[in-house]
Amino acid sequence: MRRVLVSLCAVVAVVTTGCADSGDADGGRAPQDPRPRPRALTWQQELRVADAQQRLIKQCMNRQGFTYWEDRGLTLQESRPVRFVQDDVAWARTHGYGGRIEAKSLRVHERNPNGTYRQGLSATRRAAFDTALDGGDDAKTLRAPLPVGGEVRKRLGGCTEEAERTLYGDPAVWFRTSKTVSGLNALYGEELMKDRRLTSAIRAWARCMKQAGQPYEDPGAAREAVRVRTSRLGAARADEAFAAERRTAVADATCARGTSLRAVATARETHYQDRLRDRFGKDIDTYRNLGRQAHDRAVRIVPERD
Repeated sequence: MRRVLVSLCAVVAVVTTGCADSGDADGGRAPQDPRPRPRALTWQQELRVADAQQRLIKQCMNRQGFTYWEDRGLTLQESRPVRFVQDDVAWARTHGYGGRIEAKSLRVHERNPNGTYRQGLSATRRAAFDTALDGGDDAKTLRAPLPVGGEVRKRLGGCTEEAERTLYGDPAVWFRTSKTVSGLNALYGEELMKDRRLTSAIRAWARCMKQAGQPYEDPGAAREAVRVRTSRLGAARADEAFAAERRTAVADATCARGTSLRAVATARETHYQDRLRDRFGKDIDTYRNLGRQAHDRAVRIVPERD
């Protein structure tokens, strides 16, 4: 169960939903901040921002005299993130857990034309390509402290920096706040793992799955079983493996919906995150505001994927 809830903590991603339920594990309620909070982006909006960044990089690289291909190998629905709690039955019926999408994405990245193009350049032009893309050796280093201590760093320059600046305004602030927000779950993970409401919802999901002929203790165990089975059957029985993947995924999503597992997990993580707002509320709001600013700019740069 500890592995299950660590995964929930990492991928339910309440910090990106804007949902809230401030009741604590014993039924009490934490004080409410009356000020409206900025809502974070949906995954569709995040994808559009990423696509806009690719478009801006391409335009910048073209101005520098280089060819650059945008990374848009998947459709909108194929790009949907499969979180630990997946309750979209229709999507599961078509895509299972996204095993074939993952394989397609891997093929797309393996055939990335930018890498092939870069390798075909002379040494001098290759160095110029790298400098144009990300600043090369002259790129600045951004630093972001993590909530649990330590820091992460990123080199940024060239067309990548130009694209981020166009979308976010200040790439350094965006980098710092994004790393802060993504690292918050490490501060409340232990408590979330023991939360009565969440563990109860996981048990209800497991009972539902057992009744459906899928005896798994949590969504992570179900997906791991699918992965092992797919690997064991191999390419010769890929269709059989995918059919089994879809059956398990549909049962998983159906039980998640029937037990309100996503709503419970989201509410409980929001509760624990809200208790950190006195320390990190400004960073959370800045992160969300910058994301919304980037999306507002992205809609003027690229259309949503089909």
